[in-house]
Amino acid sequence: MSGNMKQFSNGPMKKDEKVNRTGITTVEIVSVGMFAAVLAVLSQIAIPMPTGLPITLQTFAVALTGVVLSWRLGTASTLVYILLGAVGVPVFAEFSGGIQILLNYSGGFIWGFIMMALLCGIGTQMKNKIGGTLLGIVGLFACHLFGVIQFMIVMKMGFLESFLMASAPYLIKDVISVILGFVVGSAIRARLIKAGLL
Repeated sequence: MSGNMKQFSNGPMKKDEKVNRTGITTVEIVSVGMFAAVLAVLSQIAIPMPTGLPITLQTFAVALTGVVLSWRLGTASTLVYILLGAVGVPVFAEFSGGIQILLNYSGGFIWGFIMMALLCGIGTQMKNKIGGTLLGIVGLFACHLFGVIQFMIVMKMGFLESFLMASAPYLIKDVISVILGFVVGSAIRARLIKAGLL
């Protein structure tokens, strides 16, 4: 199964196709939870920076989530991750959590993960792999735009100054992270589909 919901015939349902009242399969629920955990774990691999925004593996983790789970489940998994952090679970970078993280100078990047996971998920379903990866990079740029705008508002700086501080130092690393997310994620996704788990 890719990002779209399975369509069932009137015949008998297989064991791995059990659906709850919301139309979500057990496998989908487990996949969403598992990749929310992957996001949380990879977020803790952080290198502090003078700007206050650490270098982390979050970008790679979000791209990986979108590519493996496709747009619907990848976006859902990212939302679960953000909601866990919002209620105080320390899943954000450097074991932080709480709604204040989403509202401070770095919060815009976390909100931007939603768009990034969505576009990476759509990109992984495209037949043109280069085009799909480029769409994921567009999602990264959208993520950075959200981040720069919130950084600008909270820190009361101009857009260019905010971009140079909060975005520019991380762009090359993040582009490479998205590309690696597509390479690794595509391989994982192919194996999961072959095993009948997606």
